[in-house]
Amino acid sequence: MVYENPDGVMIGLEVHVQLNKADTKMFCSCTSDYTDKDANTCLCAGCLALPGTTPVLNEKSIEYAIRIGLALNAEIEEETDFFMKSYFYPDLGNGYQVTQFDRPIVKNGSVIIEGEDGELKVRIRRAHMEDDPGKMAHFGSIEKSTGSIIDFNRSGMPLVEIVTEPDMRSSKEARRFLDKLRSILEYLDVFDGSREGAMKADANISVNIFNGQRINGTRVEVKNISSHKAVEKAINYEIMRQKDALRKNKALVQETRHYDEERNVTISLRVKETADDYRYFPDFDLVPMFVGDRVEGIRAKLPELPDAKRDRFVRQYGISDAHAKSLVTEKAFADLFESVAAKTDMKLAASWVADTVKGELNYRNLPVTAIGAEDVIAVIGLVSKKEISEESGIIVIRALLDEGGKPADIVKAKSLSMVGDDVIATAAREAIAESPEAVADYRAGTEKALNFIVGKVMQKAKGKADARLAREMVLKELEKM
Repeated sequence: MVYENPDGVMIGLEVHVQLNKADTKMFCSCTSDYTDKDANTCLCAGCLALPGTTPVLNEKSIEYAIRIGLALNAEIEEETDFFMKSYFYPDLGNGYQVTQFDRPIVKNGSVIIEGEDGELKVRIRRAHMEDDPGKMAHFGSIEKSTGSIIDFNRSGMPLVEIVTEPDMRSSKEARRFLDKLRSILEYLDVFDGSREGAMKADANISVNIFNGQRINGTRVEVKNISSHKAVEKAINYEIMRQKDALRKNKALVQETRHYDEERNVTISLRVKETADDYRYFPDFDLVPMFVGDRVEGIRAKLPELPDAKRDRFVRQYGISDAHAKSLVTEKAFADLFESVAAKTDMKLAASWVADTVKGELNYRNLPVTAIGAEDVIAVIGLVSKKEISEESGIIVIRALLDEGGKPADIVKAKSLSMVGDDVIATAAREAIAESPEAVADYRAGTEKALNFIVGKVMQKAKGKADARLAREMVLKELEKM
């Protein structure tokens, strides 16, 4: 099915990724891990751009930028340099941001995501290196703030800004792109996505069809959105706002807007700047970089990335593409699966890790490390040997996450051991006797009626019966009638 895109929506993203595993900031030796640190304690004269300080480039940040470029199937610029991007915000100690201009270190890449109507290739225009400004906090809302304070701990953090072409057509596709990008970055081990400020996005949105006619839409940028869910909501609101303006014959202007998560609205901040407004100028404190001779060495050390791992899982383990896709979204889940699959049935391992374990962890907002591979293996073993039912296996997984302990001890403490055949047979007879309408429907050819009776058997056995055996017992009792 082809996605019609009735409003001609075009979405491009600018994603700011902190290279917070580079140990130090971009141009000084201050730590790149300021999590849980008091405000304005992870800084130096260089972070504050005090007179007489000069930058010293973090070597690891260059390697990380090249890693990202290669993982995005992009070209690496052999010679690149830094520019000063001037704008006067109080969180910029220099009064300018150190960034790249016409020779970004990465250009012409792509990422494949699941689009509205199948695979979608999102083109990467460029990815350039820059330093992060400080963090401003406002007293009151951004519109009516009575004052602001600044924490310079973040100032000077190494960033890569990844700029896409406007290839996405819906908020869902934009969120899927961000999910895929974060997965790639975590596989590359260049950033820790759980840290504050690790990944932010600017969304550029335009509506290009109105009343069935193609129009030249007005691109509006929504700045500094801090979560993937918020990006999706901000885009949805902005599409609705632009469509409403077109219906009311109101002029749309190219501008920068802020997304207010509490009110779920975008707010105008300023007319959109152009490159001329930033007055880019070469940074003479930083000499040009020649990185072409590093590329192949870095390429040789790249880890297996999500798409390649997904293909391998399908080939090597014979699991479904849907399970493989779910397992590779996080490297930790993929590693857990492989540890479990090494010691138990591979398809059962995929089903339990991708469906049950992942679902229960996500529900509790817990990391993969909250459960060990040996415990998952033990649960699968108990179910495979029919010592407990699948339903009881899920109860054991939940208890492991909520209470801790060992699977065998949980089974004993909660009396989850499988009931005997005689108990299931009795439950089957009782369920049939209590369900005359379902029995009649089944005899009339309604297969779902049988599932209803089997469900009653499982209820009577309190989830301790094997579902397949319960079905066989019900059929056997029905044949006697």
